[in-house]
Amino acid sequence: MRERNEHDLHARSFDQAADVYEAARPAYPAEAVSWLLEGVTGRVLDLGAGTGKLTRALVERGHEVAAVDPSAAMLRVLREALPGVDAQLGSGERIPFGDQSVDAVVCAQAWHWVDPASAVPEVARVLRPGGTLGLVWNFRDESVDWVRELGQLMHTEEAYLGDDVPPVVGAPFGELERHDVRWVQPLNLDGLLDLARSRSYFITKDADTQAAVIASLRRLAAEHPALAGRDVFELPYVTECYRARRGALRE
Repeated sequence: MRERNEHDLHARSFDQAADVYEAARPAYPAEAVSWLLEGVTGRVLDLGAGTGKLTRALVERGHEVAAVDPSAAMLRVLREALPGVDAQLGSGERIPFGDQSVDAVVCAQAWHWVDPASAVPEVARVLRPGGTLGLVWNFRDESVDWVRELGQLMHTEEAYLGDDVPPVVGAPFGELERHDVRWVQPLNLDGLLDLARSRSYFITKDADTQAAVIASLRRLAAEHPALAGRDVFELPYVTECYRARRGALRE
């Protein structure tokens, strides 16, 4: 029960940092979006859409797009940027759309917050037969030493992520395919600090702990040989993409 309460606390924390989340978090590379939606021409649902980081790319590709998120604050930012998107409160376990109403469901940086036992049949319900479920995560490439140290200073391992294992899907979906994309995000010191401020671990801590994290990141930027003296850093990412097709539902 304690683990679940902490999970819920971290999930709800984004209400407090919607604007900084929008400013700091990276978008998704075009190659990843193209792979996730290969062969999809109809309506796409962005599940756990947040402030619309992935939603923008879906709209730019010409799709009719709907968005669902449990955070009213995050959806406020999304609606301001994308007023033409049908954005509604909901979750992976309770999607406010009708049966077989979309051709694809994509979930960016959010599948680890859902209960797969409830979310898988709910996603299958709103998908048309043969529709695509796409899951995607941006991971910092911690094979780079300064990026690994950045993660340690941001206490990444203490936040509930559940992203160190492959996602769980299963029936009525078919085989889960995977595709990785490597890329870099340019950002300055303020962007690096905002990246920490946008994380659930940081948001849920007291002011002294938050100040200590920010101070440690300032030292990293000032002293690490790969960063010292630079106005702009290139933060390497690996974007992990997964997709599966919906089969027939059992009666």
